[in-house]
Amino acid sequence: MNAADLNVPSARLHVDLGALGANYAHLVRVAAPNAVAAVVKADAYGLGLIPIASRLAGLGCNAFFVTTVDEGVRLRKTLPGVKIFVLQGAVCAPAQCLTASLIPVLSTLQDVREWAAVGVSIPTALQVDTGITRAGLGQTDVVQLLSDASARAALNICLLLTHLACADEPEQPLNAQQLARFKDIRAHFPDLQTSIGNSAGLFLGPDFQGDIVRPGIALYGGQPFAERRVALQGVVRLEARVLQVRDIPAGTCVGYGAAWQARAPARIATLDLGYADGYPRSLGNRGFAVAAGQRLPVVGRISMDMTTIDITSLEGPGLREGDYVDLLGGGVPLEEAALLAGTLHYELLTGLAARLTRVWHG
Repeated sequence: MNAADLNVPSARLHVDLGALGANYAHLVRVAAPNAVAAVVKADAYGLGLIPIASRLAGLGCNAFFVTTVDEGVRLRKTLPGVKIFVLQGAVCAPAQCLTASLIPVLSTLQDVREWAAVGVSIPTALQVDTGITRAGLGQTDVVQLLSDASARAALNICLLLTHLACADEPEQPLNAQQLARFKDIRAHFPDLQTSIGNSAGLFLGPDFQGDIVRPGIALYGGQPFAERRVALQGVVRLEARVLQVRDIPAGTCVGYGAAWQARAPARIATLDLGYADGYPRSLGNRGFAVAAGQRLPVVGRISMDMTTIDITSLEGPGLREGDYVDLLGGGVPLEEAALLAGTLHYELLTGLAARLTRVWHG
């Protein structure tokens, strides 16, 4: 491989659509007989909205959740026959929602009143807050809505949903409290379909799922629990190209701030990837790459466009300029990388930069 070839990508994000499909099939089995929608917000967690949603739709997924109207409009152009729920930003765009047949998720009384005033007949969803204290109508808001007969009559509500705050902690008492509150509210909307569970909630049992579950991270191979493994396949592999390999004597410093110093003679590889690609700066002197099945520590600070790793321990030919090493996925579990970076695997995925070359296969 000629590393000077401008057509050679500096870093590649591989997205395994076969593994995505296997994860979806597994979630469908766990949720049965309840339906499984797909959360594809934030460009399908950074993996590509259209390729991801198209594969899932081909496997039978007929409902998707996005964040913005723009995401919904993009998706509708590719998938004309599916349900698309817009979690935020739909209230001020009734014309776009109507044209693209998007289903706005109403989360405040103001949302409800503004949408009711529009007078359109397209379906809407209603989100209620049962304990996450983030988005959704509170219990007082629900009481006011119930007393507003004209607003209720003007809306075509098709789904009642809530969001669990601590589903990734199965023993957390708030889970049961939220479920009880949701059941109380549901009693006022007995004919509506419901949606409760996210990726973690899906595995808490049928009561926490609702008629439609909304997995996100689990689709993409991320583990929904810290202390419990779920049978999911890895979907993502981020690899970076080796720019330079050099041997250095003991005492040599590497990177900005001389944050790492070789204690013995070492071989250092510089990778063509940095925090501008979404590789967290916090992984400096903490993260690791994998090549030939071996973990190779990140040394020194992460630069904007470069990362350095210690490859001294590699046997045989080692690495050459133009070779690639894995930095996420493959031999680098997302959860472990996130822990080392002091963040979550959600943030690692959604933070991957648009400039990365994405390769969808499988």
